[in-house]
Amino acid sequence: MKQNILPAIRLTIMTIIFFCVVYTAFIWVIAQAAPANGNGETISVNGKIVGYALEGQSFTQDKYFWSRPSAVNYNAAGSAGSNKGPTNPDYLKDVQSRIDSFLVHNPEVKKENIPSELVTASGSGLDPDISPDGAFIQVARIAKTRNISEEKLRALINEHIEKPLFGLFGPSKINVLKLNITLDKLN
Repeated sequence: MKQNILPAIRLTIMTIIFFCVVYTAFIWVIAQAAPANGNGETISVNGKIVGYALEGQSFTQDKYFWSRPSAVNYNAAGSAGSNKGPTNPDYLKDVQSRIDSFLVHNPEVKKENIPSELVTASGSGLDPDISPDGAFIQVARIAKTRNISEEKLRALINEHIEKPLFGLFGPSKINVLKLNITLDKLN
């Protein structure tokens, strides 16, 4: 019995030291190489912080590009999905309500052309990005509201497309907050 207990205690102590000290220090060093030293990127306009690059925000006015819906009302303290399955009646009602609202504000769009990320909440409830298709489909509404040419808006979207990491990992995406800040600067 003594043969088994002492090695188990040593292994436990070594594991605690590794994960509590070595691993934590390693991750901290890597974070120091990240933008803002791993503290997240704040986005400022005229010296005032207006948001965070990795946190979604609600945009509902017709003059802005809309974000992906949030299951937690964009509350970072309560990051979570809805935990409702794709056949849940409440979930389907929420999605249909979002589709109806989108179509009211974008009457030139057909229901089948709406990108899914504009009517379904992300897993975290805080996704700051939409696909290029999600931005392009909103161009007509924003051009009409702001009296800006659609070509100018498409060029703006193309400037904000973030390509996949190394051209391989993940989809192309657009940070909605950054896009809307640049959009405000156009006027």
